[in-house]
Amino acid sequence: MLKSIDPILTPDLLWLLASMGHGDDLVVVDANHPATHIARSTSSQRLIQLPGMTMETAVRAIMSVYPLDDFDPDPVRVMTPIDDPDRVPDVQRAVLAEIERAGGGPVSPGKLSRADFYRAAAAGFGVVQVGDSRGYGCFLIRKGVIG
Repeated sequence: MLKSIDPILTPDLLWLLASMGHGDDLVVVDANHPATHIARSTSSQRLIQLPGMTMETAVRAIMSVYPLDDFDPDPVRVMTPIDDPDRVPDVQRAVLAEIERAGGGPVSPGKLSRADFYRAAAAGFGVVQVGDSRGYGCFLIRKGVIG
């Protein structure tokens, strides 16, 4: 255990977050995502699993140590629902609220189709798969710098 570090941040997850550089994308996905397959294509080829966790709980812990890229107009991107690309699923609302709370301001996510999200995720740095089964809990979160 480490003092003042959320226990959700496992040693493997902390390694992944610390190894990323400015502009790298962290792929955070739900339990339904083909995370093992996608992780093989990422820069680190790492998959970190957080079973039994809600997406917003995991993202809250990650954002406690993770600087969001404020140079990029879309530092957060989400997968849009196939049936209604304008719909914002509850899981996305909850996660965006956590990112906004940590970042101190509003975040307007970029929206990607399922196929585009999978391509972008494969180009990410590493994958965190959360045990949350709510659909469209799929996020790309770009790492910023510490000022």
